Amino acid sequence: MDGFHVTIRTSASPLSGTYGRVWISLIGTLSESPPERVEHCLLPGSAYTVVIKSKEEVGIVVLLKLRLEAQPGFPDLDWHCGDVQVRRSSEDPEVEVFPCHKWIRTADGNVELRNAKVCLKNKETLAILTNHRERDLQQKQQFIKWGTFVEGGPHCVDTSSVTSLGPNFSYMHQRPVYNVHYIKSFIERRTSWSSLQELETFFLFNGRENTIAKYVQAHWQEDAFFGYQCLNGCNPLCIRQIHNLPSNLSVTSEMVRPFLPWDSSLEQEMERGHLYLLDYEVLDQLPANTVNDKQTYLAAPLCLLHYNRQGELKPIAIQLQQAPGPQNPVFLPSDSAPDWLLAKMWVRNSDFQVHQLLSHFLRTHLIGEVCCTATLRQLPEIHPLHQLLMPHIRSTLQINIQARVTLLATKGVFDKSVACGLETIPLLLARGTQRLRYSSMCVPDDIRMRGLDALPICYYAQDALRVWDALHRFVAGWIRLYYFDDKDVQQDCELQNWIREIFTEGFLGLSHIGVPQSFQTAAEMCKFVTMVIFSCSALHAAVNFSQLDYNIWIPNSPAAMSRPPSQNKGSVSEEDIFSFLPEVNSSCHVLSVLSLLSQPAVDFVPLCHYNEWYFSSGATTKLVEEIQRELKMIAKDIANRNSQLELPYPYLSPDHIENSVTI
Repeated sequence: MDGFHVTIRTSASPLSGTYGRVWISLIGTLSESPPERVEHCLLPGSAYTVVIKSKEEVGIVVLLKLRLEAQPGFPDLDWHCGDVQVRRSSEDPEVEVFPCHKWIRTADGNVELRNAKVCLKNKETLAILTNHRERDLQQKQQFIKWGTFVEGGPHCVDTSSVTSLGPNFSYMHQRPVYNVHYIKSFIERRTSWSSLQELETFFLFNGRENTIAKYVQAHWQEDAFFGYQCLNGCNPLCIRQIHNLPSNLSVTSEMVRPFLPWDSSLEQEMERGHLYLLDYEVLDQLPANTVNDKQTYLAAPLCLLHYNRQGELKPIAIQLQQAPGPQNPVFLPSDSAPDWLLAKMWVRNSDFQVHQLLSHFLRTHLIGEVCCTATLRQLPEIHPLHQLLMPHIRSTLQINIQARVTLLATKGVFDKSVACGLETIPLLLARGTQRLRYSSMCVPDDIRMRGLDALPICYYAQDALRVWDALHRFVAGWIRLYYFDDKDVQQDCELQNWIREIFTEGFLGLSHIGVPQSFQTAAEMCKFVTMVIFSCSALHAAVNFSQLDYNIWIPNSPAAMSRPPSQNKGSVSEEDIFSFLPEVNSSCHVLSVLSLLSQPAVDFVPLCHYNEWYFSSGATTKLVEEIQRELKMIAKDIANRNSQLELPYPYLSPDHIENSVTI
């Protein structure tokens, strides 16, 4: 017998090789070959062929077993194995490929590889492969466990160390160098901004090359721009259309009549769908942080906005606290300029807290981590959904672990510089989780329910719908490759375990959120998977990469307020406005972090561009080509539209969307 010809291929990356040696054995339908040591150096990009002969008939090779062994006297380096290729003899034209494409360590012991054929568990034809996928998941569940970051919030992976994840979940994304020299030079100044001129000088050094930031600085006091930000700024997820006033908003028809069309009324404008609301009830009565040993303050405002006949969305009433009363006045555009401007600044301050911790961290980072953790624990690598999702969610584990031990920890930016400090973060995340709704996470439902489809100036809604629809078609095509009918979905026990674990661990078993507990149809599965991919790519792009643009002009979005909300009108002057802003060092601490977060990676991977081997063969290739063509057309349309706008909205252009959460 000629023996099996086995080719072991090391990945091409310069650091993929190892001084170690690898042992290999073949697991067949009849027997397993004895381990054989490969006496070749595992150099980067190398491919070495060995002949394996076994005294017993192996049968059809269905699994390979690899074990890395350190060489005495040499460093114990990890090895990045590309794949292993097997032929039954030297003359056999058929090659069976066993993909690896991951790091192998000596500490891993035996690592088993199976062939590249994607398969659902109930479609397995060999007990040995069924047992392998069950054993693989059991090992993953021992390694990847659920933990708790905050009580009442989504559960997370149970580790505080990126190193403990191992090399296959650690990434080094290269970031462009953003010049924070002129920001960090203020980091020791623990005093207030003294004047508008001082802020303008600071901006001149740090924001002068940012076109959007310059527009923000020029227009931040204008009511129309305030409304624009609610639709297209960092946080387009809060504003919603209303047809009735909240009972705790002390606004009367007479009060706002001067700001409505002369021939209409508040009731008529609500009936026509022209009234919108920002409600920061989630912040009500939360404790504010102490920054620089001084108390900061939080409001929980309600802001009423009107979409007028000039195509502008403008605020027409602001109440700074939830409970109505004589010490909680409703501020109006007709009030003194300082009163009205300060009321809008309080709304922007509240929006900063909600944006950072709920719209950004909860809705993209934590949701991605929940789905990644459940995928690793419940879906084997050979499962089609594992392969589709992992490029979009894999990086969330490392990023979130780093965030929890830095940004969200003692001496991090929230502790030292933001109104929602370490005492408040758990409370706000728990409240935000309780208020989550599955419908708000699915773009078509969300846009319709919030009435944003009726606003031609809501570019977020327009672009989000187009990207969602393209992703939905892509996901539906992927699902059709492996699930022929709803019965296949219902009978996929791994899939059902996956969504059940997401429901119980990620959404805490809270049925009112509306997240599915099981999938009965392919359509239900398609919608949920689209939501996951959208949240970790497009939504993250919208709420993350816009941050510096809208925050570097500090009065537009203060991270903290140094004086309490006004309890009566006429109590502040124009000069007083600056005393409400956060102090210089804390302002600059926030901006230095946002400068980092807002920069796309140098090794940026655009949405639906994949480096994974399984996207480059067979029917999946056609699906990827189709989605890339569609996204390219969307990007072209957005570029054409933006060229006609005074202030462009670039964040949801597919060529600006990273494939996953990368920072």
